[in-house]
Amino acid sequence: MKSFRKELWFTTPHRRDYINITADVEKCLKESGIREGICLVNAMHITASVYINDAESGLIQDYDDWLEGLAPHEPISHYRHNRTGEDNGDAHLKRQIMGREVVVAITNGEFDFGPWEQIYYAEFDGRRRKRVLVKIIGE
Repeated sequence: MKSFRKELWFTTPHRRDYINITADVEKCLKESGIREGICLVNAMHITASVYINDAESGLIQDYDDWLEGLAPHEPISHYRHNRTGEDNGDAHLKRQIMGREVVVAITNGEFDFGPWEQIYYAEFDGRRRKRVLVKIIGE
């Protein structure tokens, strides 16, 4: 069995951003040379997420609106976490809802995606450098 590890780094221009990283992860798969196995993709920060869904701009805006409705950024005083001097209590909750990672099966050197599936990095406390881990194991 082989193992491959790579970090993808992102600096988003906004507090909240949604980046389609499918092509980046597919490059990692090709680089790994692994033809059968699994791929883990996870956000290495507690205010960011990795998820799989459709690459449709309306859906992405729906996610953003929905998450902001569930855990609005302001008022900042609404979150006990922000009493520590932080202002990202909402980002922690958004990450919890969207999840930390995804796992995708690999068959014949390709990801086993369903129709329309794409891998996204979601940033909820951006404007600074953060990373995503890609770990691929198999043969």
